[in-house]
Amino acid sequence: MLYTTLASPVGELLLVGTATDQAPGGLTLASLSLPGQRGAAVPAPHWRRAAEPFVAVAGEIEEYFAGERRRFTLTLQTGGTGFQERVWRALEAIPYGTTISYGQLAARIGAGRGEVRAVGTAVGANPLLLVRPCHRVIGADGTLRGFAAGLDRKEFLLRHEGALAPTLDLAGGATAASVPAGSAGEFG
Repeated sequence: MLYTTLASPVGELLLVGTATDQAPGGLTLASLSLPGQRGAAVPAPHWRRAAEPFVAVAGEIEEYFAGERRRFTLTLQTGGTGFQERVWRALEAIPYGTTISYGQLAARIGAGRGEVRAVGTAVGANPLLLVRPCHRVIGADGTLRGFAAGLDRKEFLLRHEGALAPTLDLAGGATAASVPAGSAGEFG
């Protein structure tokens, strides 16, 4: 496995991937973790730190935070159960700047009402935060619920995408929410 870090408005991101000739750019992205994230990847001793293979990945992430990219075109390495894979594919289909509830996500994959909790658990197991936009899934009542890297980061990402109204600073100008290093939530 290869890894590198990337500075971002939500903290230093840990990017993990595998070199492959089958993917454009020669890398499949296996994990994108934020600081303090519950269940975040931790570099193993046999992993190799290498920034060069992640140039295309870093470019797309930087474009996203600059407001120039709304959809990622990266090759992703998956490794979940069949159910998790269904949920994760549905996450990738949630448009930029929109939100859906856990129940709506369950309905999109054909899961019954009794499986909403399982959908939430699968969302929380998403190893590719930001790229697979689990931050776009909210409670049925419109409240922000669970995010493995903290609700403050979830709120920041939704404001960045325009899915939540900007907040006002003391001078009366619109700003994005500030993002302190928060504690990890649930249902990623």
